[in-house]
Amino acid sequence: MKRRLDKHKNQIDQIYIMEEKKHSKLGELAATAICGNDISSSVLYVSALAIAFAGQYAWITLLIVSFVLFLFRKIYAEVVGALPMNGGAYNALLNTTSKSVASIAATLTILSYMATAVISANEAMHYLHHLIPSLPIIISTIVLLSIFAILAIGGISESSKVAIFIFGFHLISLLFLTLFIGYYLITHGIGTYFENQHFQLSDGGIGRAIFLGFAVSMLGVSGFESSANFVEEQKEGVFPKTLKNMWVIVSIINPLMAIFALSLFLVPTLQSDSFQNTLLVEMSDLVGGHWLAGLIAVDAVLVLSGAVLTSFVGVTGLLERMTLDRILPNYFLKKNSRGSSYRIIIIFLLLSISVLLITNGNVKLLAGVYTISFLSVMALFGIGNILLKVKRAKLPRPAKATWIAVILAIAAVVIALIGNISIEPKDGLPSNFTVFLEYFIPSIVLIFIMLNRTTLLKIVLSIIRYVFDPLEEIVGKFHSKIRSVIDDINKQEFVYFTKGDNISVINKAMLYVKDNEHTKRVKIVMVVNDKVKMPKDLPYEIDFIDRVYPEIKMDFEVIEGNFGPKLVKDLSEKWKIPINFMFIGSPSDKFPFRVEQLGGVRVIM
Repeated sequence: MKRRLDKHKNQIDQIYIMEEKKHSKLGELAATAICGNDISSSVLYVSALAIAFAGQYAWITLLIVSFVLFLFRKIYAEVVGALPMNGGAYNALLNTTSKSVASIAATLTILSYMATAVISANEAMHYLHHLIPSLPIIISTIVLLSIFAILAIGGISESSKVAIFIFGFHLISLLFLTLFIGYYLITHGIGTYFENQHFQLSDGGIGRAIFLGFAVSMLGVSGFESSANFVEEQKEGVFPKTLKNMWVIVSIINPLMAIFALSLFLVPTLQSDSFQNTLLVEMSDLVGGHWLAGLIAVDAVLVLSGAVLTSFVGVTGLLERMTLDRILPNYFLKKNSRGSSYRIIIIFLLLSISVLLITNGNVKLLAGVYTISFLSVMALFGIGNILLKVKRAKLPRPAKATWIAVILAIAAVVIALIGNISIEPKDGLPSNFTVFLEYFIPSIVLIFIMLNRTTLLKIVLSIIRYVFDPLEEIVGKFHSKIRSVIDDINKQEFVYFTKGDNISVINKAMLYVKDNEHTKRVKIVMVVNDKVKMPKDLPYEIDFIDRVYPEIKMDFEVIEGNFGPKLVKDLSEKWKIPINFMFIGSPSDKFPFRVEQLGGVRVIM
């Protein structure tokens, strides 16, 4: 008995350990790495974007972005601290407005993650293509998306280990690049930077340059919202630390890289297409040679891949929350043994691959979706903070953003949103807003269908009733009429004149009626007189046959008289039996009787 108890105790301990592993929370490093890979990967493109629009003032626009992000630290900390659940802006609006309004934020967040996953994976493969020119970009992008989907299905703990490795490699690579650039500037001077200060800006002057530069630079904080979407997977107190860490990274790396770029190359060179796509690789090649350029290219592949992982983790947390709120079917809540919502991940993977194939690899088309979705989510989160202050003022929260900070942050995001919408598209591509609407409208329609599916199903049911109820009434009348005709036919009585036959002959007569006549009533008649007497067993035999054929109602009558046409006619008039004639023929072994017309009635003899 003791051995058995010990065995059960060991099994329980193993189950407990497995559950602890399955539900283990993320620490500061793991949580920061997951969302930090997304936001820190912006260094690969945001400095080049800012220089393209703001020229020598790009570092100023990036510092303004840092200030805006500083304001959002308190905004996010207050909302998530008061409502520590997955969902980000969706969760904030759900608890302060309605599901319909919150669903708009959710749709924008999903589109943002979709665009991030596809763009990041595609850009990662473009960097890898520089190292392996024979690499097929679209196929390799699909493979990369699939790899990180499998990793996400393996569980957030396993995903965080990969994220930490990528994050660490990225920071070390940037440190190497910074040291080489610093040495290069010490030995070559910073004359290029001062020369760039005299660069002539395009129409609009400094104000317009900083405005547009700030608008595009706000894309450098994409990923900041991700931590709020998987806050339930983080240990207590980790979430505000992830916000601080991401802010520090963006505030240091992005402006610094812009200053370095302006110190190494002239603005016209930096604004060329080749530098826009691979700025850090060009910088690395200049200050450290091909090996450093190769290192940064590998880093770009890894950190952009990390941004793909961030998308999978963030969208999983969001869709799980939406499913728990019954906006989406419970189908999505199915988890594997590692506690991963694999169905959500697979569907998001298929969605991302389909978007990649629809755009035929030209993911620049998704820039509008990515830009407007992300900035709209940031603005809605700020609005959610205001509504939380007004409607849920008594709700305890560990941090609190001031009113002026919230208003400034929302205004800054709105300005960035307007700026990005107003930018003229290049290369004959449609405007950002046009592409955004092409993806947003179908997505929001689908979400609202799911949100109101019960009401819509009731409407469909009402339409079906409106169309088919009149038909049902008509069909019912036809059914009743046909049933009545059938009953009338079955009520027609069949007359069997017996001569006192034995039970086998009577049984064969009933078989004939059952198989050949449309009736359920049979009248058995025995005509008696001085010469014809009724057998004493006949009533008992007829009673037995009646029980053998319960579906046929049998009546037995004894009539005195002489059997013949006159008797049959008189009985026909008396019983009001309709005329229905059929001639079978002479008696045989199978039918030892005949069916004839006698006096206008169908009879068996």
